[in-house]
Amino acid sequence: MIRLLLWVIGAILLGGIVHLSTVLTMPQAATQDAFSRLMPLTPVNAVVPLAAPTAEASIMPFMDPAFAAAVCRYDLSGGSLKLNAPVSQAYTSVTFYTRNSVAYYAINDRAAGRRTIELDVMTPEQHAQLPEEEDVTAADRLIIESPTTTGLIVLRALAPEPGLMPMARRSLAGAQCHIEPVQ
Repeated sequence: MIRLLLWVIGAILLGGIVHLSTVLTMPQAATQDAFSRLMPLTPVNAVVPLAAPTAEASIMPFMDPAFAAAVCRYDLSGGSLKLNAPVSQAYTSVTFYTRNSVAYYAINDRAAGRRTIELDVMTPEQHAQLPEEEDVTAADRLIIESPTTTGLIVLRALAPEPGLMPMARRSLAGAQCHIEPVQ
């Protein structure tokens, strides 16, 4: 009886190890992640509106049809990125993802407390190269450190009613992301 119990415990442990290792390696092994699907559709360092999701097709998984969405695929190898996003009347959120679809920062219009969400995205090395007085003079400037040089910024604006979707799309159409010139 003890021998059978040891075999069962060993099988459960082996199954747990296989399951855990599979779950941990899946994100690196996936070839059709959001970044790969958006690469042919979006230029680098520019905001592009995404098509509304339908029951048959959606560019990214779990897209909510009540939200207008836009994306900026960024590359920080040429310098830091400046993001300006006007907020909609209902709700606006901005989420930052690494190249491997790991969310590392998010902000919404209520947290920003302004009519526009203004952010600077840079690598830790670029942030370290900022002059000391730059941080002091730009105290109202929000600096986001990206763990990778490439990634995605997803902007979403809520349309509380289907008739307000054009308003949500217009608010995202005013969003900009561009590389700041090095001084």
